[in-house]
Amino acid sequence: MYAVIKTGGKQQRVKAGDVIEVEKIVHDGETVTFHPILVVDDDGKTHVGAEAAKAVVTAKPMGEKKGDKIKIFKYRPKSGYAKRGGHRQILTMLEIEDVKFGAPPKRAAKPKADATSEETPAEAGAETVDAADSAE
Repeated sequence: MYAVIKTGGKQQRVKAGDVIEVEKIVHDGETVTFHPILVVDDDGKTHVGAEAAKAVVTAKPMGEKKGDKIKIFKYRPKSGYAKRGGHRQILTMLEIEDVKFGAPPKRAAKPKADATSEETPAEAGAETVDAADSAE
């Protein structure tokens, strides 16, 4: 089973056990989950769109490192202008632990107000205004 995830503006094809390098991710736990997932392949059956939203990819951060140096050279002819620079992107290494396809993780439910609870004065006033408008 594999999935295509989107992180850092790039897409990665991952499966359980893969080690990938992505742009720096600030993580506060021991695992990172990825949503939304673009494509999921479940034993030869491909899922996209709303079906793929049910999938979850979990990864474990393994550390950070610097990427390859990108050389930048600016030059303007006949003016003596030449400038050199460079950049090294910080990357986070992730080990993909699991690719699950099934029900999405449940969110904490908001407590619902009882139907027998008393109305607030604003709600009671709104109902009388609606009744007056419908009578006219």
